[in-house]
Amino acid sequence: MTIRKNIATSDEGFIFNPATGDSFTTNPLGAEIITLLKEDKRLPDIISAISEKYDVEEAQLEKDLDDFISQLKESSIME
Repeated sequence: MTIRKNIATSDEGFIFNPATGDSFTTNPLGAEIITLLKEDKRLPDIISAISEKYDVEEAQLEKDLDDFISQLKESSIME
């Protein structure tokens, strides 16, 4: 599961899909997750990296991450 190669992103959370012309913004945590996905990190690695950096329960993080990835897929951001 990776971000499509043609997707443009910024560190500030701006996401642009040139295939559809759609653009999106996300918060800093979403931007961080997208960066990790672009680095081909697996979900367990992303969960570990985020939970080490932020005070969040792992079960809640997993749920929120699943929701976020579902949104990225629905928006054709992920393959």
